[in-house]
Amino acid sequence: MSSPAQPLAASLVQSVDWLAIAPPTLAAVVGLVVLVADLFVAEHRKPLLLGWTSVAGLAVATALLLPLLDGDRSTFCLTGDAAVCSYTADRFTLVIQFLVLGGALLAALLSVTALKDARKELPEGEYWFLLLSSAAGAALLPASRDLATLIVALEVASLPAFALVGLRYGDRKSSEAALKFFLSSVTATAVSLMGISFVYASTGTLYLTQVADRIQTVDGQLDTLAQTGVVLTLVGFAFKTAAVPFHFWVPDTYVGAPLPIAAYLSVIGKAVGFSGLILVTVVALPSYADVWGPALAVLAALTMTVGNAGALRQQATRAYSAVRLLAWSSVGQAGYLLVPIAAAGYSGDAEKSIGSTVAYALMYGAVNLGAFAVAALVGRTKPLNRVADYRGLYASSPVTALLLAFFLLCLAGLPPGIIGLFAKVTVFSAAVDAGLGWLAVIMAVNVVIALFYYLQWTALLFRAAPEGEPEKHPVPAPLTAAIALTGVLGIALSGAPQLVLRFTDTGLF
Repeated sequence: MSSPAQPLAASLVQSVDWLAIAPPTLAAVVGLVVLVADLFVAEHRKPLLLGWTSVAGLAVATALLLPLLDGDRSTFCLTGDAAVCSYTADRFTLVIQFLVLGGALLAALLSVTALKDARKELPEGEYWFLLLSSAAGAALLPASRDLATLIVALEVASLPAFALVGLRYGDRKSSEAALKFFLSSVTATAVSLMGISFVYASTGTLYLTQVADRIQTVDGQLDTLAQTGVVLTLVGFAFKTAAVPFHFWVPDTYVGAPLPIAAYLSVIGKAVGFSGLILVTVVALPSYADVWGPALAVLAALTMTVGNAGALRQQATRAYSAVRLLAWSSVGQAGYLLVPIAAAGYSGDAEKSIGSTVAYALMYGAVNLGAFAVAALVGRTKPLNRVADYRGLYASSPVTALLLAFFLLCLAGLPPGIIGLFAKVTVFSAAVDAGLGWLAVIMAVNVVIALFYYLQWTALLFRAAPEGEPEKHPVPAPLTAAIALTGVLGIALSGAPQLVLRFTDTGLF
């Protein structure tokens, strides 16, 4: 009896490729180590030990992507079919993981200073554990190749983010922001789960490649169920990407959250949403391109228009107007990021279109984190963080002002921010090549609208300070490192923008 059972048991044992899963695993392990260490470390040593351990853990997790560049690796595969796997570390995965872990590293550098300034309003052990846990989930998501892993990764990335937004003790604004973020995200997850359950009921599988094959031959009686599942799944991910009309949580959440967490959500939150959207549409549902292509094109047009209109309405003297402007700007940028994904539904070369989105995401991530880093610096002496507070920044801190001007010009797509211009041209050409001329025109109009508020803020940096001596802004070492890293990356990519397209050869197909 034992002899037939032994081969059966052996066939159910899967070997794990530990190197492939190392980056998200290390981030999760360091998070647990920091949480346990918080119980034993003296209060005065926590900022140094917990903070810099977290920063080092994220740096090593990012470095662990380098050994994976030699070829695609997969693990957690079906025992009967080694080509069908739950986790795949291909070029697309590595690029998004670099964006996620690198962005989390920069947010961690901002957090070291923010926690020191918070004077015990933010619990350090819990903060670092939640940040590392969210980063681990975000790094897992682009590698997910089945719908169950995709949803689990999405929630591991999202649930700690709710707590991070509302973590500040006794802050009503922070609590309200967390509640709004939580309710919108839970709704998105519920809608996504319902859509995925419909897709599973129609196809009998959760693996993305098998869904792509089987959904084309769905029984006629289940066709409506499959189409409904596709639409509901898209609606759920539209919440995560802050696409209009699912964007209402963004401005209040960014203002209520600690500034490093607002920076984290603006980049890593979008990377999570867009990578999930790409996997669901282009990998799992290419045969339904006639459904999701037009839907995403309309969403892209609405999102960029509403986002830029919201940023345009911000008053320079209103409290937290700088953070609100960056929040509305991030909604507008989400519209640009949606354009190539929509174009993939019309284009014969979907991989090139997806490469345009990933290239734009890398540019946006570097310069937007840089803008938030400067906002964090100014916010140390001007807690209301109004756009008007940046007037005369050049007189008090010339290098910081020049870097913020560079970041804003990159977001606007103007020289010397060549990487921003290059990324916008790449997205624009993806729309034109796919025959979406009307969407390209709307994008061009929105780029012109965005120039106004980006240039208005940039000009303010070089005007005379309102009165008295220019105020000096002390720059702590972690903030200096974050601003310098984003500045160097932005300037280097502006010098050689073609490197981005080479790096973003997604390898999804």
